[in-house]
Amino acid sequence: MLEIENHIYASGYKYIACIDEVGRGCLAGDVVACAIIMPKDLVIDGVKDSKKLSEKKREFLYDKILNNAIAYGVGQVNSQMIDNINIKESTRLAMRMAVDNLKDKEGNQVIPDFILIDAEEIDTQIPQEGIIKGDEKSHGIACASIIAKVYRDRLCLEWDKEYEGYNLKKNKGYGTKEHREAIQLLGASLIHRITFLRNIL
Repeated sequence: MLEIENHIYASGYKYIACIDEVGRGCLAGDVVACAIIMPKDLVIDGVKDSKKLSEKKREFLYDKILNNAIAYGVGQVNSQMIDNINIKESTRLAMRMAVDNLKDKEGNQVIPDFILIDAEEIDTQIPQEGIIKGDEKSHGIACASIIAKVYRDRLCLEWDKEYEGYNLKKNKGYGTKEHREAIQLLGASLIHRITFLRNIL
């Protein structure tokens, strides 16, 4: 899974930030993006698209990835902003925030010289490339997908305590039958995306 990164390294770039997001299709909660810079030749066994991993495996890999990362950053955009500017622009904003938040283990900001993104493009002067199904083709993007997923899943546990009745800890904000029925019964909470609920409410 390093072929894409190695091609970019061969062009003379040193720090490649790989980016992925999670929560784009949810009815509730923030969209979350992770940008991560991994060591050049490191492949962590078991890393692949977060959607293809169990929760237990993601949690295990989360710590392993962050222990090895040169730098990482997270960006998140809330439901109100998603309603205001739409989900595509919110996803791009979260990705750009993740790049701006890239820090090493000492808390120092790290500016990448190239960006690899899963099927997207962001507003930046840094050279970038969008990779279709990047979380399946790039080790770094797969790492970013795992960090973003675990980070957002942990937010869902907090939201579940604050906004009871929707079972957010289980559905993670996605539009399951149970979740849609809860919205019809209880109405929308403060973290629901109103523009996503037109066919439900």
